Amino acid sequence: MDTDDRRRAAVRGSIEALAHGDAFGERFFGLFRPAEEARALIAARRLPPEPHWHWTDDTAMALDLLAVLVEHGEVRQPALVARFAATHGADPGRGYGSGMHALLPRAAAKPAQWQELAHALFGGEGSLGNGAAMRVAPLGAWFHHDLDRAAAQAARSAEVTHAHPQGVAGAVAVAVAAALAARGAPPALAEIAARTPDGPVRQGLLRAADLPSGTGPEEAATALGSGRRIRADDTVPFALWCAARHPDDLPAALWTAAAGLGDVDTTCAITGGVVGARTGTAALGQEWTRRREPLPDWADAL
Repeated sequence: MDTDDRRRAAVRGSIEALAHGDAFGERFFGLFRPAEEARALIAARRLPPEPHWHWTDDTAMALDLLAVLVEHGEVRQPALVARFAATHGADPGRGYGSGMHALLPRAAAKPAQWQELAHALFGGEGSLGNGAAMRVAPLGAWFHHDLDRAAAQAARSAEVTHAHPQGVAGAVAVAVAAALAARGAPPALAEIAARTPDGPVRQGLLRAADLPSGTGPEEAATALGSGRRIRADDTVPFALWCAARHPDDLPAALWTAAAGLGDVDTTCAITGGVVGARTGTAALGQEWTRRREPLPDWADAL
């Protein structure tokens, strides 16, 4: 397989698996299903009974980021802000967090001020949430041939909405993991941590790497967090632990991420986007594809 074909396959596998993880995980999200019922379904590996699984802002923003890469070959921040703002304005009910509801309408009105607006979030600290991490795996697959560029482009993609250094660090970690997966290598947590900026995200990755091999997903979620605080450091280490645990088995990786509960659509989106860059989505089977909301035609054509 030549370089272009490998990249195309990795990117397609990543965005498809991200969308599957997002739509699947959203069915277990605490707002929609009691935790006891969710745990019973997950333990039995029974798919949620709903016939239609809609993806959320995780996939919507990943598609916007991928569209900018398709058009420009790299992250162009003004173009990315414009796409995020337009997509949010057209369908704000996709599950966007409070920060994006505050930022994106303002960015639509004042696009030249996106840097100032992003830095102004959360009392001037900028967002350290998991939103930049949840959407970035296809970018890692796109730049898999150059890990340094994957990390740098991930940081650029994060800065438009997540100005806090740890919001950026979460995106870098996921992009590096997806790049490694797209290369055909397991996403080794210690290697990912070495390329992640210092701070709580990196420390969480190192804790994840040190968990004993017999650790279960609920125990790992307790130790690492599973997105309940909607922060990058509370989400990325667990999601990448799930990906590293099942680098060749997308269904197992998604069920493992779901078992951690928390922000399930996001942990499953991150896990899926990383593992899918290596495996594709064929192992999920027709039932998953039948239930999941399809991607736009242009993404299907990748």
